Amino acid sequence: MSHEIIKLKSVHPTMGYSHCAKAGKTLYIAGQVAKDKTGTVIGRGNLRAQARQVYENLQGILEEAGGGLKNIVKMTTFITHPAFVEPYREMRNGFFTDPMPPNTLVVVTSLADPEFLIEVEAIAVLD
Repeated sequence: MSHEIIKLKSVHPTMGYSHCAKAGKTLYIAGQVAKDKTGTVIGRGNLRAQARQVYENLQGILEEAGGGLKNIVKMTTFITHPAFVEPYREMRNGFFTDPMPPNTLVVVTSLADPEFLIEVEAIAVLD
């Protein structure tokens, strides 16, 4: 099955990778971090603000591709400190309703930029 790289306007430009690839009806979304459309880091030192931006990025990508957060079938979430588990869950719960999509939560010592406190990648299937 062939795939296509989706060129997006809803998120910041990338260098060296793409935000989203589509194979059939399946979207593979690269890890989203707390950058707005201009590439500015949002919420330095604030997990809730960063998580909100991450989920807004995911939502924008999915809507631009013809779906929504309801189309996510699997997520992987990376946070940089165990103390961020509860705030991350609070923010996630503001974007998703039950039943929640499957998610793997990983605590890491650092992400690609030390200012990032959370990163979420997703797989979605369009209707």
